[in-house]
Amino acid sequence: MTEDYLFVYGTLRKDNARHDLLHRYCEFIALGRLQGSLYQVSHYPGVILSDDSRQQVIGEVYRINNKELLLAQLDDYEECSASFCEPHEYVRSRHNITLADGGQLNAWVYLYNRPTTGLKLIPSGDYLNP
Repeated sequence: MTEDYLFVYGTLRKDNARHDLLHRYCEFIALGRLQGSLYQVSHYPGVILSDDSRQQVIGEVYRINNKELLLAQLDDYEECSASFCEPHEYVRSRHNITLADGGQLNAWVYLYNRPTTGLKLIPSGDYLNP
């Protein structure tokens, strides 16, 4: 059986507003990086992918223990489930994540799905340490 992973970069990270959504269905693995740009959308961030390897988003990687339950809850939280009108603000897709030790794995990531015009770039790529 293949393991599923989740990369979180904003309000789902440890010591942040909605980290509680992960407790029952995930296990922390490591810090990680996604090649992308991080923006302040509102009171929460959004990531878009980047072709520039210098643009990195810092986050946390979790092993998913109950994929169906976790992703259903997170899809609702990120407002990208069938219950919400399209186009969704976020889309869930798999991407390569570089771990703190240099290893790589493929993880689910919620990407921002709207234009970033007028949004503030978070240059550090780290929502907890902008």
